[in-house]
Order: sequence, then structure tokens, then C-alpha cells
Amino acid sequence: MVASEIRALFSVASRPEVVSLAGGMPYVTALPLDVVGELVADLVAKRGTVALQYGSGQGDPHLREQICDVMRPEGIEANADDVVVTVGSQQALDLITRIFIDPGDVVLAEGPSYVGALGTFSAYQANVIHVAMDSEGIVPESLAQTIYALKSAGNRIKFLYTIPTFQNPAGVTLNAVRRQQVLEICQRADVLIVEDNPYGMLGFDGEPMRTLRADNAEGVVYLGSFSKTLAPGFRVGWALAPHAIREKLVLAMESAVLSHSSFTQLAVGQYLATQPWREQIKSFRELYRERRDTMLASLEALMPAGVTWTRPAGGFFVWATLPEGLDSKALLPRAVAERVAFVPGTGFFADGSGARNMRLSYCYPEPDRIREGVRRLAGVIEQELRVRDTFGTGSSPDRVGVDTPGPDLA
Repeated sequence: MVASEIRALFSVASRPEVVSLAGGMPYVTALPLDVVGELVADLVAKRGTVALQYGSGQGDPHLREQICDVMRPEGIEANADDVVVTVGSQQALDLITRIFIDPGDVVLAEGPSYVGALGTFSAYQANVIHVAMDSEGIVPESLAQTIYALKSAGNRIKFLYTIPTFQNPAGVTLNAVRRQQVLEICQRADVLIVEDNPYGMLGFDGEPMRTLRADNAEGVVYLGSFSKTLAPGFRVGWALAPHAIREKLVLAMESAVLSHSSFTQLAVGQYLATQPWREQIKSFRELYRERRDTMLASLEALMPAGVTWTRPAGGFFVWATLPEGLDSKALLPRAVAERVAFVPGTGFFADGSGARNMRLSYCYPEPDRIREGVRRLAGVIEQELRVRDTFGTGSSPDRVGVDTPGPDLA
């Protein structure tokens, strides 16, 4: 494990005068915090002896049933017996990797991919191979070719890790046709799919996308989380897995933490049972849509020529690409000096790619702060372009290993 090279910068970026377009923190201020507080107090008063006691290694049975209801709008029909509650979906990732990976095994992942997943895969000494993606998500032809080449060379592919809906960091969504193609390719090749779906309910237009798990119950492990649709502080996520994998997940969970927090599980269950959570998700969607629109309009109005970016239909992130000759990691200290922060693209690749990319998050800052942050960032990029045009392309900073992320990079 390697400590993130940019953590020191983010300690500066957390200052109030810095506009942070970096962290993927949900805007929890939009929650009815007084209601949540009353709910928690009522839980302790009425069920404190249960909430403050050890619980099941698989998770609270009633919450697991509620989780099945939460997944239903995405096309998933599941049995609560196949749900394992985890400490956020990040722990589910760790447990799955612990179960499947021996040093040197291959994990396929989109390029770019979630930094927290890459850090976990690296910690277990997996060999991460990226599969090409574009504005419509992972490219099926690239997936098929990569699988064939790896198997022909004798490599053991343990699973494909994918965030098909409003991907972190790119913000793109795998279209319906490609979803079926990816399922068919992996099924033919006997490759398990790990589908990470923290943003699936946060689309800005229409109904939630049908998940990969909805069309293949045996070949997909589905990861979900309440961190984005309720609050990350509860640290409640889950894995929906085929029976044999479910059993191993429970054993790994008990080995790791003995049992989850009964308190947070029951609090989430109480929230789902008593509050209009669907309406709350709708409020989140409207709030994030406004901020997405502000981000895209600001980029269009302020960014210099040659900078491009994705146009997410949901989730938290825009993925920007700098002109030739610019390096996002080299740019970051200068941006922080101008009181704006982002996440350099190299953190989202296992092979050191992404030097020209950056992840811009619109979920947390107010719209006026987003506009100001983009204005400051555009000024830094313009200055770097002038330096490039005067002195030529600069060298990229050396980079070794995969950054281990902090919560501010989630």
C-alpha cells in the first residue's frame, strides 16, 4: 500500500477559501437532519438493548429485506438470504478481493476506474488490466479482446470490476445494448462480474437503469450503498451475491469485524420504514442536476480551447481532458495555490495513465462556488498553456504504485 501523494495538498484544500472540486462527498445538508436526530433518539430509547448489542455477521434480517425493496426499481428481484450487509460498499470490495485474489491474479477494470477499488486490488497484489471505455461506457470489443489475450497467455482472470451507471470518475453510463454484450462476453468466458452501483438511483432523467445483476443472478456480484442516497456517516452498504459467494462473504466479514454496527443498521432500517426515502432521493437528484448543469455551463463558458469533458446523466463527476503537453498532477499544486482543487487523473489508473485527465466533482459545492472554482481552474490552465507554448511540453512527474485514497477522494 502506498500513501496518496496528494493527501498533503488536500489538507490545504480543505480550507474554506479553497473551492474543492475534488471530493465526492454527498450534500448531507439536504437531509432533514432534525428528523434523523429524532429517529436516532427514538431508536436508542425504544430498542437500545438491541441496537447497542452485537449483531449477525450477515446483517440485520429486516434491513436485508428492505435492501431488496431498494434494489427493485433497478430491475433486481432478490432474496434477503443472498444479501450481506457491509461497512459501506468499500468493505464489500475488500471482502470480495480477499476471497478471490491470489497474488498475480488478474482483475479487469474500466480505464479509468474508482481509486478506492484500485487501492484494494493493489493491496492484495492483483494485476489490474484496464479495458477501454468511451462516452457509452466499457467497449465490448475491447473487453472480448482483452479476455482472449490474457487467457491465451495463461493468466487467471478472477473478475471484471465495473461501475456501469454514472461511473466514478468518468461520469459515463454503459448503454443498454452494451450491457447485454458485456454479460454475454463474460458468461462465455466464465468471468465473474462485480457490479458497483452507488449512484444508480441518482439519475437526472427518467427511471433508473436496469442493472447487470437484474439479467444474470449467478454471474454478477452486485454492490450497493446508502452513502450516496442517505448519508455516508452510517457506513452501511451491501453485497448481493450468488449463494456460494454469499457464504464466503459472511465468513470473511466475521473474520474482519466479527459483526457490523447494529446501531447504524437499525437506524437505516428505521429511516427506510418511517421516512419518505424515495422523495428524499428525488430531492437529491434535483439538487445534483442543478449543480451538474452549473458545472457544464461554467466549463463551456470559461475553459480554454482544447479542454474537453464528459456530460454525465447522473452521479457526481465530470471527467476532463487537458490539451497535449499538460499534466494534471503537475497542475494541482498551482491550482491549490489559486484556491481550487481537483483530483488528478493518474489516481484512477493502475498503469500510470491519465496524466492529461482530472476528475471534477459538482456534488458538494454550492452552484456559485462551482462557477468560481471553474473560473479559477480555467485561469490556471490558461497560464499553463502559455508556459507550454513558450517552453514546450514539460515532463510528467514520476509515479510509483497505486495511490491509497482517503475519504476525501471517494
